[in-house]
Amino acid sequence: MIGKIIAGTIVAVALMAGFAMYYLQVYAYYDDVLPSGPDDVMLTSLETGMAEPLAHGAFQAIDSTSSPIRYRACFMTDVPLDTLKETYTTFAHPEPLVAPGWFNCFDAKAIGKALEDGEAVAFMGTENLKYGIDRVVAVFPDGRGYAWHQINACGEVVFDGKPVPEGCPPKPER
Repeated sequence: MIGKIIAGTIVAVALMAGFAMYYLQVYAYYDDVLPSGPDDVMLTSLETGMAEPLAHGAFQAIDSTSSPIRYRACFMTDVPLDTLKETYTTFAHPEPLVAPGWFNCFDAKAIGKALEDGEAVAFMGTENLKYGIDRVVAVFPDGRGYAWHQINACGEVVFDGKPVPEGCPPKPER
């Protein structure tokens, strides 16, 4: 009888721990990002190399202080895609990261497929927004836009504990 009680307790504790881990990963650490104006969506200009605001609306975003790559955003823009391609820097290797299921507007698989198929175009939003992290913005021809944070080449190396490669900004002091 005591063995059944011990086994039952172990199973109950394991289930509670599993639920807690799920909740913490999917819900607890995310916060809504309130729209703050034109700087919510920025693209890097081909001409100046600086991030500039993109006219947009219907902005929704989430972020987390627990990781620099948990940012996801959705928006709409009226700026034609051809104009964006002529004005802003495209992003060579976009990899949209999966958002929590409850953040309905962001479907990383669909965005990634559209980028691979050439249906959408990825742009450099802001380079090194935080050291080693770029904000990438993808725009569809119908004006739908999505943004996420992605680790850049400098970040990949430095976060693995290797020295800062040539051409990367110096690693910030902790």
